[in-house]
Amino acid sequence: TKYNVLKSELNIKNKRISENPFDSDRKLMSTLNIEGSSYKVHTKGAIDNLLKIADKALVGGEVIALSKEIKEQFIKAAEAMSDSALRVLGVAYKDTADVLEPQDMEKDLILIGMVGMIDPPRMEVKDSIKEAKTAGITPIMITGDHKNTAVAIAKELGIASSIEQSLTGAEIDQLTDAEFSRDIKKYRVFARVSPEHKVKIVRAFKAQNNIVSMTGDGVNDAPSLKYADIGVAMGITGTDVSKGASDMILTDDNFTTIVHAIEEGRNIYNNIKKSVIFLLSCNLGEVISIFASILFFWPVPLMPTQILWINLITDTLPAIALGVDPGDKDVMRRKPRNPKESFFAQGAGVRAVIGGTLIGILTLLAFYFGLKEHGYSMTSASIPDEVLTYARTMAFIVLATSQLFFSFTMRNSLKSIFKVGLFSNKFLVVSFIVGFLLQVMVVSTPLSYAFNMCNLTFKDWDLVIIFSIIPLIINEIIKSFRRIKERKEEEEF
Repeated sequence: TKYNVLKSELNIKNKRISENPFDSDRKLMSTLNIEGSSYKVHTKGAIDNLLKIADKALVGGEVIALSKEIKEQFIKAAEAMSDSALRVLGVAYKDTADVLEPQDMEKDLILIGMVGMIDPPRMEVKDSIKEAKTAGITPIMITGDHKNTAVAIAKELGIASSIEQSLTGAEIDQLTDAEFSRDIKKYRVFARVSPEHKVKIVRAFKAQNNIVSMTGDGVNDAPSLKYADIGVAMGITGTDVSKGASDMILTDDNFTTIVHAIEEGRNIYNNIKKSVIFLLSCNLGEVISIFASILFFWPVPLMPTQILWINLITDTLPAIALGVDPGDKDVMRRKPRNPKESFFAQGAGVRAVIGGTLIGILTLLAFYFGLKEHGYSMTSASIPDEVLTYARTMAFIVLATSQLFFSFTMRNSLKSIFKVGLFSNKFLVVSFIVGFLLQVMVVSTPLSYAFNMCNLTFKDWDLVIIFSIIPLIINEIIKSFRRIKERKEEEEF
């Protein structure tokens, strides 16, 4: 616009008849265009590569020999631009009377100059990188840009702190695989790399027992995307080859989305774990109460229909609600879990055993009090059916209601229910209310005859509610001790 020159007019006047396309090894692209009755080669690309193939320079409108001094001036100017986070593109040309083959275009060129272009990262990327680092994820920059440009951008984003944390493709070639793998953790930026270097970088990080995710959009990125543990292709700018080689496609080409996906993935895994541990605790409580009765020749505290009701109603609703829990806001402040870690690690198995044991014991205790109120014990012979029905009703309500209360403490293995928020999971609140009302209904309506139950006195309702809250309270006390222990470990660290 400034010079009143339109690209469409140039394309017609100076028709392109041949080209040497860009590739990541040369880092150059050349075209051959008609120029009057002759032809002209136009070349653009990495300035350091152009300096190797040019032998003249256009200075003050005159073509002069490209001396060592002029080369140094170009290098200094390019480094100054790179230090300012500018991407530097060199431009050169040459006239020719003949149509050249692509391999002959990039010889004896005349260097015109350089262009410095800024490609600022998105505003939200810096915060996302900080969040990723807090979560124990180490962002690595792999680029074809000049080393200084890459480091300047990496410093701005918080990926690297000094140029010593960077390495070029040429420097990688000077290292053996063993040396590179040994020192890989020192580096955060890799510049002027080829597709082979990318694969080598991924292999080195994996050799140090890291889980590696690689992003890419070009055909040349396909090998490294395939070799990484998780290959992420760009959905907008990505080629079909890169998408085919990847495990996941990023539809908006935004790094922040990857961080959000990691957060979502962690919460989904935690929710699955909560639901499973909750169900194990509930079922263990049922097993303990029934098994103990059989082992010690006591009356069975629960009828088959009652157990079926609990498994279908009381267990299911809270488990589903835990599966869609909003998640922990601090999940990205924790380090990644070991992929070989057991599902029951970090005390999950212990919590399931403690919770299940408490529920089972309290169910038996409620059954015992129901018998004792009527003058019988667990070892009494010929207990009337109505007494057994009353005691079983108390055991049933304790087993069912304790599980409903216990679901709230299962939302977080460390934080208290008040810190997490009693009402922050609306589905869990609804499942608790619905579950509790169903227990009242099945005890207080004619439906109770189908389940061999009866209504309780207000005194016994108080007793079963107190028993039902005990597993929640004990688990909260255990969590408070775990928080104290964790704080001490952090202070010592």
